[in-house]
Amino acid sequence: MEALSGLSYISLLTAAPSLDRTSLMFTGIVESTQKIIHVQDKDQSIVVRIAKPDLYNDLRIGDSIAVNGVCLTVEDFSEDLVFTLGFETLKVMGWNKSNLQDRVVNLERSLRFGDRIHGHLVSGHADGTIPLVKRELAGDCLILDFKTPAGFAQYFWKKGSITINGVSLTLNEIFTDSFSVCLIPETLRKTNLEKQSVGDLVSFECDYFMKGFLNARKYEGSNVGL
Repeated sequence: MEALSGLSYISLLTAAPSLDRTSLMFTGIVESTQKIIHVQDKDQSIVVRIAKPDLYNDLRIGDSIAVNGVCLTVEDFSEDLVFTLGFETLKVMGWNKSNLQDRVVNLERSLRFGDRIHGHLVSGHADGTIPLVKRELAGDCLILDFKTPAGFAQYFWKKGSITINGVSLTLNEIFTDSFSVCLIPETLRKTNLEKQSVGDLVSFECDYFMKGFLNARKYEGSNVGL
């Protein structure tokens, strides 16, 4: 993790009142890919049913799971995983019944205290979606270029962290209006990123600590919220 990500999590929460102090965290290390097997419209929300991985034998109702990088609450797991996608999630992600059915998604259970952090801290509060603009093979690896989202340039720097579809990745190169990441064979094997085509939309979440740092700077010299 880069130096900024070594800042005290507690200090950032204290300095930045707008951050949710009860947020669960993820690491961007995908545990499983599974298919959405049923989608049902429900008022202004959508209920999805996702095939449950065999290793998910420790779940409880109310647990949080990152689904393609989006933190969702487990409502049932007796056979499959059941989640409700609320209005805000649908708006930010652009998800609907037609584009969710049969989609293969990345899954990660929330981080437990004492776990090793192999990626970087991820909140599961995706910032939105961006398109894939280029694919290029580099030996056994795959270089993917994505469009830099408008208004987020301050969160992108070379060798910084980015979460794409719930996958913790390092920013390899920063261009005028795009950025690149490199997927190693293990990432290609364990996530859905290899299946993305040019033009496909993926979720993204910028570095959580940079968000906290920039937010905290707005309160320098004041005692707001302290």
